Amino acid sequence: LESEKADAEAEQRRVAGLNAELQAKVDELNAALDAALADAAERGATILQLRGKLNAALAAKVGELQGFRSEFFGRLRRILGDRPDIRIEGDRFVLQSEVLFETAKAELGPDGRAGLKEIAASLKEIIPLIPPGVDWALRIDGHTDARPISNAEFRSNRELSTARAVAVAEALAAEGIPAARLLPAGFGEYHPIDDGRTPEAYRRNRRIEFKLTQR
Repeated sequence: LESEKADAEAEQRRVAGLNAELQAKVDELNAALDAALADAAERGATILQLRGKLNAALAAKVGELQGFRSEFFGRLRRILGDRPDIRIEGDRFVLQSEVLFETAKAELGPDGRAGLKEIAASLKEIIPLIPPGVDWALRIDGHTDARPISNAEFRSNRELSTARAVAVAEALAAEGIPAARLLPAGFGEYHPIDDGRTPEAYRRNRRIEFKLTQR
């Protein structure tokens, strides 16, 4: 009996030791978890602060660029004159395709090249005024009307609109505008500004848009 009692006491001591060791491990894990949560909370606050600063900086850059955009558009208006086929809509300068291209074509005619030369001259006056920290770009968006194209050269309106935007970008680059700053894109018939199905609506939707923006 005395021997069994001694064995039982020894087992109790062993279990108590294991419990103490387990509790120490639990306490250690809880402390690590608390530290991790506190660190995550601190990092989250830091990220929010950095994000706020970044947004403020971006807003400032956008504000700077808006001023140069207004100046650019104003100069273009003075150079190209008050014509119904050239207009400003919001943050974009819009030229009807007929100013630059023949119907269903993507080759610039003499009048189109002359007009783009004037646009390049105006942009070259603005470029030196843009601060080096503003990563600006000139977007050139080609648009067509909704009528399917029937031309062996282009399989779709998107191809035609893209080819026209590229032709404009290449012409501006040839006039000295940095090619890396020119972003041509073709939208085909998918972003009309007039949902009508009249000749006038089709004419308005066939256009090249310029937007001075950030990359």
